Amino acid sequence: MSKPFKPGAKSVAVRPSRIRRDPVRVPTEAELKQAEVDKREREKWRAFGGVIFFAAGIAALAVGISVATYSRYDPAAAAAEAARFRQCYNGANGNCVLDGDTLRVGGQWLEIAGLDAPEIQGATCGEERTRGISAAVRLADLLNGGEVTVGDPFRDQYGRAVRKVEVDGKDVAKAMITAGVAKSYIGEKRKYCG
Repeated sequence: MSKPFKPGAKSVAVRPSRIRRDPVRVPTEAELKQAEVDKREREKWRAFGGVIFFAAGIAALAVGISVATYSRYDPAAAAAEAARFRQCYNGANGNCVLDGDTLRVGGQWLEIAGLDAPEIQGATCGEERTRGISAAVRLADLLNGGEVTVGDPFRDQYGRAVRKVEVDGKDVAKAMITAGVAKSYIGEKRKYCG
C-alpha cells in the first residue's frame, strides 16, 4: 500500500548520510614523529604515577600494620608473660620447672628446700615418670598463681644447696606435699615405683 501525496505538507530535513565521510587526511612525517613523542611522554608519566601510587599503598599498609601491632602491645602483660613459669622440657626460655622440686629462676637452677618429688628425666619406671610430670605441672601452676619469692641459698641438714620458695607468702614445699604430688626430703631420693 502506498501513501497518498499530500500537497502542502512540511518537508523533512535531510541529514547527512552516515556512510559518507570526510576524506581521509594522511598525517605528515613530522606529525607522526610528534605523535610518537607525545605517546612516549604519556607512558612515562603513567609509569611514574603508577610507581608513586604503589609506594603510597605500601607505606599506608606499613603504617596500618604498625598502628595495629603497637596498639595491641601491653608492656605489663609482656612482663607478666616473661615472668611466667613454663615446663623446661618444652624448650622454654626464662623461668621454668624441670620437675617437682627443681626450677630455673632468672637463669639459675635451684632445688626447693624440704621437698622430694618424683623424677622425670631419671625416672626408674613409667609410674615415677608419670607422677613426676604431674608434680612438675602442679609446681608450675603454684608458681604462676601469685608473687614468687625465692630465699637465699643455704645448705640443708643433708648438705644440699637449696632455697626456700614461697608464693604469696606460702611455702611451696608444704603446698606440694599437701597436694600429694611430692614428699618431704629425708636425706635420699624416695622410691616412687611399685
